[in-house]
Amino acid sequence: MPPIKPVKRKELIKFFRKLGFSGPYSGGRHQFMIKENITVVIPNPHKKDIGKELLLRILKQANISRKEWEAL
Repeated sequence: MPPIKPVKRKELIKFFRKLGFSGPYSGGRHQFMIKENITVVIPNPHKKDIGKELLLRILKQANISRKEWEAL
């Protein structure tokens, strides 16, 4: 996976699927992905990439370390 830097929403979903998450599923205002008992909210599609800070918060919510993210 790429280093911690802005990433496109499609790429984020693709990477999460590689890590065993299913989805995205519709729910409320945002879509989400699920892996066992972990639910991760996926940002809505916009013209801009997902920024570094938001990506770090999403990875924390998914219990994915920086090393895991960069290793794939």
